[in-house]
Amino acid sequence: MRVEVLGPVRVLRDGAEVDPGGPRQRELLARLAAARGRPVSFERLAEDLWDDEEHDPRDRRGALATFVGDLRRRLEPERRSRTPPRVLVTEHGGYALRLPDGALDAARLEAAVDRAGVRAAGGPAAALPDGVPATPDGGAPSGTTRALQEAVAGWRGEPYADLPGRGWVRAERRRLAEAYARAVELLAEGLLADGRPGEAVAALDPHAAAHPWRERAWVLLALALYRDGRQSDALGVVRRARRRLADELGLDPGPELARLERDVLDQAPSLDGPTPGPRLAVTAPTGSRASLRSTVDVARTLAIAAGDHLATAQQQRIAAALAAEATGDPVLTARTVTAYDVPAVWTRSDDPASADALVGVARRTLRRLGPDAAPVLRARLLAVVGIEHRGSRDAWAWAAAEDAVGIARDVGDPGTLALALNARFLQSFQRPGAGAERDRTGTELVALAGAHDLPTFAILGHLVRMQAAAGAGRFGDADAHAAAAEDVAAGYESPVVPMLTAWYRAMRDAETAPPDAAARAYRAADDLLAGVRMPGVRDGLLPLALVTVRLRHGRPLDGLGDTGPYAPWVEPLLALDAGDRGGAAELARAAPEPPADHLRELRWALVAETAVRLRDVGLAGRARHALARVPDELAGAGSGLVSAGPVRGWLDRLDRLDRLDRLDGRRA
Repeated sequence: MRVEVLGPVRVLRDGAEVDPGGPRQRELLARLAAARGRPVSFERLAEDLWDDEEHDPRDRRGALATFVGDLRRRLEPERRSRTPPRVLVTEHGGYALRLPDGALDAARLEAAVDRAGVRAAGGPAAALPDGVPATPDGGAPSGTTRALQEAVAGWRGEPYADLPGRGWVRAERRRLAEAYARAVELLAEGLLADGRPGEAVAALDPHAAAHPWRERAWVLLALALYRDGRQSDALGVVRRARRRLADELGLDPGPELARLERDVLDQAPSLDGPTPGPRLAVTAPTGSRASLRSTVDVARTLAIAAGDHLATAQQQRIAAALAAEATGDPVLTARTVTAYDVPAVWTRSDDPASADALVGVARRTLRRLGPDAAPVLRARLLAVVGIEHRGSRDAWAWAAAEDAVGIARDVGDPGTLALALNARFLQSFQRPGAGAERDRTGTELVALAGAHDLPTFAILGHLVRMQAAAGAGRFGDADAHAAAAEDVAAGYESPVVPMLTAWYRAMRDAETAPPDAAARAYRAADDLLAGVRMPGVRDGLLPLALVTVRLRHGRPLDGLGDTGPYAPWVEPLLALDAGDRGGAAELARAAPEPPADHLRELRWALVAETAVRLRDVGLAGRARHALARVPDELAGAGSGLVSAGPVRGWLDRLDRLDRLDRLDGRRA
């Protein structure tokens, strides 16, 4: 049996999840797990599980006995009557949870931290003042490192995430969050000692950004970068840490940072680890409002500045949201989650797991705020749901976006309305043929941004209008909005906008350019996008663009590269090119329904191509039904990135197939 509390509470027996029962049984199990095997008195359990106004104190003991009995039956279903329980036992005027060693994830985390801390404290002289190891002898050995890795990997988010924020829960969350932060730092020390600085960087980068007040995290990150052969990045981290500590948090940086900066500049041999890299010539939460807001502000800055910082920005945002939720204050959580008001223009998330985590925090916070929540906070939380669950067929997300717009209009808050309109735009892709609606949304965003000095939403509005115009084949209008978006973005030195507009121009030119010129334009645009970590946009996009060029000009589809998320619709055509009609038919049958995003109609065009080549009337009927809803659009051009040409052309091909099929039927 295993009990997990580093996230929602779970019980596992032989790998299968066990239902502990209702909310009280779940709370009881968690409260006893938090005691780490020590008995908890009846009185303490009654105080911790019931608020003062819940139940008469005289009734609580009987209710507690009922919950214990039910939980015992669930934990030990094979136990015979009159046989003493072995897991949930009565002892010393209370109850205790007896679990095997290592069966509680929180205990494993704390034990790994304790063991690693003792090992590190007992090591020899360190390369840096606070004990950062310079050689394998100075840090945690590989066995301890593995234990830390396993403990850190067990962290699933906010501890006890599905329990109400009672006093003991809040205290446990704070304590475990601190243990987790310490575990990440000790793990980094162990990885450095084992000569694995790149892995240490991966662990520390989001951690330091999410915990800007932990000077130790910054020091370790800078050292890991240096040992990974990234001297300039290490220097940038040191200087950024000093600036953030002093300017944003009002803290005096310690001497460790000053010494590290000097040593990095001097390339001091004391910084070298077991495997020194080449010398190359930048780049636990307390829950305080100031520190959380600072973390979100930095994430916003990184996201708008873009470059290779988008993934870090998202990690910072998640960390801040979970840290805020751990305080048990739903208003603080709502303000932290919604302070990241960076516009989103693409329908597929760069990090679906992070998006799901944010939606989870937003939904839980909405429930905790209840019907009396401030309308602005409610609208912004609903907008977060609409934005983060983009590209899905989640009807609740679509309704959340609409509710957000309505509430924002009622309260007259321009920033909230801009965020809500962003959500409405992204959710509009659930409805085919909504290009005119998106153009109206973009028009409103541009006007709203101009009236209230919201430049990032002005960029979004112009990009939305660019996409809508491109989808309708109005390239003159799309050109004007692309240029307008670039003009506004120039003030932010953001590379993302010119990269997206470069893709738009490649798509526009591909409508009339010879195939080789069209392919070169797409490759040049992809080279620009390579500098930005936007997997939701970039993964598979260039091969997909090359597919459209080759289909348009009747060229074979070999040597495309990884088509990523578009593979289910491209692979049947690859099989046909290879002469495997049976395999193509099987792949076409297995392909899922195209998702509700910018490129839904382009995927349906690929389905249409497969249907025509296979002469599959049923598949053709499905494609015709989907494409007939947007007969006047260019398939996929509403993305502003890639197009398969006029939808009407695909409908004509499908109609010819239908006529041929009817003619064959008459002949038969």
